[in-house]
Amino acid sequence: MHLKPGITVFAALLIGCLLTGPAPRADEANPQVKITTNMGEFVIEVRADRAPLTSANFLRYVREGFYSNTLFHRVIGNFVIQGGGHDASSQNLKPTRDPIFNESGNGLQNKRGSVGLARAESPHSGNAQFYVDLVDNPDLDPVPTRWGYAVFGRIVSGMDVVDRIGEVATGSVGQWKKDAPLKPVIIEKAEVLSTAAAAASSAPPPSTTVSPPPSNTILSPK
Repeated sequence: MHLKPGITVFAALLIGCLLTGPAPRADEANPQVKITTNMGEFVIEVRADRAPLTSANFLRYVREGFYSNTLFHRVIGNFVIQGGGHDASSQNLKPTRDPIFNESGNGLQNKRGSVGLARAESPHSGNAQFYVDLVDNPDLDPVPTRWGYAVFGRIVSGMDVVDRIGEVATGSVGQWKKDAPLKPVIIEKAEVLSTAAAAASSAPPPSTTVSPPPSNTILSPK
């Protein structure tokens, strides 16, 4: 018995679906992480679809509880807030895993509310510390002559908390000669949200209408 061409195509498609299974939903491909600080909470959508290495690295630190009791040790108004590496009790850097490859060429830009991987001068030196753009920071994006800073997520809820952190008084504190919050801003915990919790926390993307500071005032989020 010969199947009609239409039935043959349908059968092939059905078998293909059974073998491959359903495609992952967007919320499964790009999980959300809630950061709880002593100044409030915000939620990061992790763009594993665009920055797979950086996202996997960040999520591993989150699941291991690495960020609990760490500081936002660097705050520069109209630029970035940076943290996730120094112990809040001792101010010492916590031991990290090896640095990862710089994924700054993934097409994600340093727009207001974007989350990126902090690093030293070497382009592939990022490990655990992350930053949040308070404004559009195009000077942190890659260009043909140099590496940029890899964006791997965006704030989907709690940008008001990020803005409040960005407005705290800063100065010389301990080992930091400038830009350190005079009153500690502490990451109490970071956790991957369930699908239901992530859906409840989602909000429209943060506004990108704020102009970045003049290029000669931009500092690297090292």
